[in-house]
Amino acid sequence: MGVLMSRRQTVERVQKVSLAVSAFKDGLREQPSTRRRAEAGTARQGTLEQEVQEGEEEALAGPSQPEESSAGKAAWERLRDGRGVEPEEFERANRFTPPAFIRPKRELHDDEPPDISLEQREQILNDEMCEICEVWTAESLFPCRICHRVYHDGCLRRMGYLQKDSAVEVTETAHTETGWSCYYCDNLNLLLTEEEMYSLMETLRNCKIIPESCLTLDDFLHYKHQVHKQQFERTMPEAQEEQAALQFNALDPDKKGHIEWQDFLSHESIQLLQKIRPQNALLRLLTPKERERARAAFLALDQDNDGFIGEGECRQARHTWFRKHQKEMLSCNVSISHVGPISEGSPASSRNGKSPEKILPATKQEETRSIDWPRFLRENVAYILAARPNSAALHLQPLA
Repeated sequence: MGVLMSRRQTVERVQKVSLAVSAFKDGLREQPSTRRRAEAGTARQGTLEQEVQEGEEEALAGPSQPEESSAGKAAWERLRDGRGVEPEEFERANRFTPPAFIRPKRELHDDEPPDISLEQREQILNDEMCEICEVWTAESLFPCRICHRVYHDGCLRRMGYLQKDSAVEVTETAHTETGWSCYYCDNLNLLLTEEEMYSLMETLRNCKIIPESCLTLDDFLHYKHQVHKQQFERTMPEAQEEQAALQFNALDPDKKGHIEWQDFLSHESIQLLQKIRPQNALLRLLTPKERERARAAFLALDQDNDGFIGEGECRQARHTWFRKHQKEMLSCNVSISHVGPISEGSPASSRNGKSPEKILPATKQEETRSIDWPRFLRENVAYILAARPNSAALHLQPLA
């Protein structure tokens, strides 16, 4: 049925969200997919009915294929549709059907430099109603630190997006300065257009990467070697191999000896965005919250208020986008910004001016103030985007 569902996806995109909301409001216990199929069956006629019939015939003609092949095919379809890891045995009884993600499209003006002023601050407003159930319940809503959406923890559980320890993480960080990324912003792969996604999938297929699997260091380096050879038709230099090993360590902060599929996918997605899109197009992906944090970071570094910072300070800022809260720090009263250097006015900065995350002193050459606000944004935009996921992994390791 994977082929059948993929062909019906365009019509069902809007229906999936509306049915999920209706199921919550009405307290229905039955699967919304049953209603969706019934409604879609009456609404679609002519050519589309022929396509459905063809899809059913293809499904019936496929029992001779091995079971592993169908499982792998389903995994590739989930990757293409941006649905992430969704094991077939996942119990969805009394849960909503997650909405289909609509991938973005490139616009003609995307490559033009956006107007992001340093002086003009932006007003940050969150939605008033839960993104899933559209009900307002004041402080019980959990805001996303990247976008404007807010959620109930119960709705997130019923959608299957809040499981195990993640529930504790949301309740402990959503209302802090560290924040929590919703399931849209947590998945960097959703920033790719359909064309970019197919390009990435082709690369993964050619390199024999199995979707939804973990990668060891040997797997990761072998993949990087293959990609480099396909792109440049020569062996990857030793220096790049060392950099790839450092990136693997950054993606494996807990030293488990492997990296999770979602972390690998986010890393490859941001790498592809860097290669394909110009910096101006990446700047247009930043949300108002991310732009405001970037402003705060730049103003904290520009202590003499001349509109410029040093090269060394700019490079140091690339590392600070990825500050993650340690679990033992969550009980403290001090709140550290998840994105950007600690400013002097931040609660995390000590009163005597000494901070545990103090910016390292710049060299003589780096003391020359040559980085203005537009250049600061361009050089840091990829790292700001890469810091979106909730994972402790660094999806884009800054160069030393």
